[in-house]
Parts: sequence; C-alpha cells; structure tokens
Amino acid sequence: MQQQSMFMSEADLPLAARLRPRTLEEFVGQTHLLGEGKVLRRLIEGDRIGSMIFWGPPGVGKTTLARIIANRTKADFIDFSAVTSGIKEIRQVMEQAEKSRRFGGKTILFVDEIHRFNKAQQDAFLPFVEKGSIILIGATTENPSFEVNGALLSRCKVFVLQPLRTEELVQLLRHALQDERGFGGQKITISDDLLQAIASFANGDARSALSTLEMAVLNGDLSADGSVTVEAASVEQITSKKSLLYDKTGEEHYNLISALHKSMRNSDPDAAVYWLARMLEAGEDPIYIARRLTRFASEDVGLADPRALELCVAAYHACHFIGMPECSVHLTQAAVYLSLAPKSNALYMAYERAKKDALTMLAEPVPLVIRNAPTRLMKELEYGKGYQYAHDFAEKLTDMQCLPDSLLGREYYHPTEEGAEAKFAARLAEIKAWKRAHAPKKNAAAAPPKSAAAKGQDAAGPDGDKEK
Repeated sequence: MQQQSMFMSEADLPLAARLRPRTLEEFVGQTHLLGEGKVLRRLIEGDRIGSMIFWGPPGVGKTTLARIIANRTKADFIDFSAVTSGIKEIRQVMEQAEKSRRFGGKTILFVDEIHRFNKAQQDAFLPFVEKGSIILIGATTENPSFEVNGALLSRCKVFVLQPLRTEELVQLLRHALQDERGFGGQKITISDDLLQAIASFANGDARSALSTLEMAVLNGDLSADGSVTVEAASVEQITSKKSLLYDKTGEEHYNLISALHKSMRNSDPDAAVYWLARMLEAGEDPIYIARRLTRFASEDVGLADPRALELCVAAYHACHFIGMPECSVHLTQAAVYLSLAPKSNALYMAYERAKKDALTMLAEPVPLVIRNAPTRLMKELEYGKGYQYAHDFAEKLTDMQCLPDSLLGREYYHPTEEGAEAKFAARLAEIKAWKRAHAPKKNAAAAPPKSAAAKGQDAAGPDGDKEK
C-alpha cells in the first residue's frame, strides 16, 4: 500500500501523476481496446470484469486502466505491488477476499509488475482465482507467455497495450498545457515543432513525454509577467540522450535478434545494420550476436556460399580479440555479407528431415557392412564384412548401402541452384546417377576387391574406421 506524506500536496506530484486520467473519456490511446464498442471498454462500462493481464511497455496506461476500473466497479478493489509484497501479504489479502466472497462480495485484486512474482507467489493466487474469490488484474512489461505461470495465464484474458502514436502523445502534451492540473494556470509558449520533437523522443511512452515537457517548462525562459517560453535549445539539451528500449533477458532481446535474422534473410543490408546497431548500442554482448550470425551462415546461406561460415567464425574471433566498440565493424561486415549472399536453407531442411526419422525410428540397426570390428567376436559376427574402401576405386564411389534397410532410398538433402550450391547439386546428381547404374541386383552379393575388404577389416581400430 503506497502512502503519501501529509505535507505533500497534489501540486508537488510529477506532472504525469497529476494528469493521470480518471475516466475512459480522458484516456488517450489504446483505441483498439477502448474505442466505442470495443471489448475492454464494454467490460469496464458494464462492470463485468474478469481476470485479465495488461501487457505493454512502460507508460502506455496499464496502471491507469486499473484505477479507472477501481473508480467504476462495485467490487472491493485492492491495489497490490509485486515489488513490495511477498507470500505473507498475498495470504492476508486472499483471506480478506475469501471472507468477502462468503458474504456475496466481489474483490478485484490489481497486481502491478506481476512478472516480478516468482512461481510460488503466483501459485498462491491460483486457487482463489479458480473458485472466484478474486478477480485478478495483472500488469506487466514482460511477455506473460514467459513470465506468468501457464495455469494462471490460462485463466486470464491477455490485453496487449501498444505504445502511443506520436500524434496521440502530441494530443496529450497539448492537454497538459491547458488542464488546470497541469500548466493550465500558466502562460506557456512552446511551438508545435517542439511538442512534436518531445513526442517523438518519448517513443510511445506517455509518462516520458509528460516528464520531458515538465522539465522543458521548468527550464524555460521566465518573463516578468510570469509567462514561460520554451526554446528549441532547451528541448534539444533535455532530449540529447535517449535510453534505448532493450532488455537483454526479456522479450525485446528476442524481438531484435529476430529482426536482424529476418532482415538478413530478406537480403536487406540496411535493415540488418540498423537492428545490429540497436542491439550493440543498447549493450548487447557482441559475442552473442557473433554466435547468431554463425548459425545464420549455415542455416540460411549454407553451401550457396560456403565462405559465409568462414567469415562469421572470423568475426566471432575478432569480437573476442578486441571487443566493443571496435568489433562493431566486424559484425557489420558479417551482417552485410550474409544479407548479400545467395540464400539456401537446404542444410537446415536436410537435418530437420533426418531428425524426424531419427526420433521416430530409434531402433534402426547400423548395416553390418559399415560397422566397426575392433574385436575378434565382432569379426565373427560379420561386422564390417564386405566393406568397400572408396579410395580403392577409380571413381571414389561404391554401391555400398549406408542407410538402414527401412530407410533405403530416403533423401534428406535437396540442394538448391543458388550460388555455389548449384555445383554441389550437379555433383550430387552425378553421384546418384552412378549409384543407380551400379546398383546391385536384388539378392546379388556385392563383390568388393579383396584389398578393399581387407583394408576395411584390418585397418579398423578401437576408435572407429580409418576414414573417420
């Protein structure tokens, strides 16, 4: 429970707190949820609130919506903070809500920053939500899919709140200059361009926009008549440094690396470099990015340009050698190279096809002909019998069967015609044509050269065949 000092007046509160909307009519933004006839607006106006979670970035109105609900509902409303509360406080509130339910009352429990509760704390809510003792409203800046227990999440409707648009923030700033709770009692002169600049700087965050406006007014030029003029130089100084929206362990981390991957896959080097810069300037570990680029080199480029993997591994080592900020150019080189390289996901798809068979056909035996035979018993059991050593043949090819009988003829790697992979596709076609032409007839025993069979048996050691 938050308490205010008896000596603090409303005028001493930050501008964002003084201007907090009290009704849906004063609320700015989230028209996809709160526009006329929209589902959340209807639920609030009809006082038919169920358990829900408000998910969105800071400053978009999550707590404000909860307080608007508190002002309209006939239920008991309890404001609860995940930052200052633990299991003991949760149990006390739950007991209070249960008593109210027995007498026909309804309790809405608002939990700000619900993602800060651990699993045990979230579990404490579950039985009371299930039997209707409480209606839970949670607010979180983190993806609830990751941060809220599945059982609790399944009982809540998730409403996604979006960053405010620039024009919505400008509307909010103009209201702050006119409302008596803001600067309505003063004469403030500030140009539309500066309001636009403040709104753009806020990046969808209403609290940030109002705080920046307040700082600009407090640092404005005060005239003898008490009027304040906000100059461009003052706003430029206040907005000279913006904290980048980024959480190296949260959803934004995955959003940005996904944006980098998809930009490179779409052969867009400009977008790739932008997302790379967003991550590095926000403090991302360059080694993490280098690892992801290395993965991309094989997953999305592969044999269409085999040098892509070499370059990415080199960039990874360069990041180790010199670190940030110098290694940013190495990562840029790799990201641009990958963006412009011919694309093939044939290797990725080959593995996925093979993985499917590997997981569903776990007991397929290795053909005897390609088994190792390091012991006498294994040789007596015909391990390696008939093995053909490819180097003993002029074409370096044999008709030896390497897949289990149940998978004979299965093809996993389907090369594309992109870049260098066209050469690999041609070579593979030659190999398959040769093997079809030299395939042994059914039930005909292969007759390998004596030297090849001998080499296959005699050269095998305890660590595997010699060609390992």
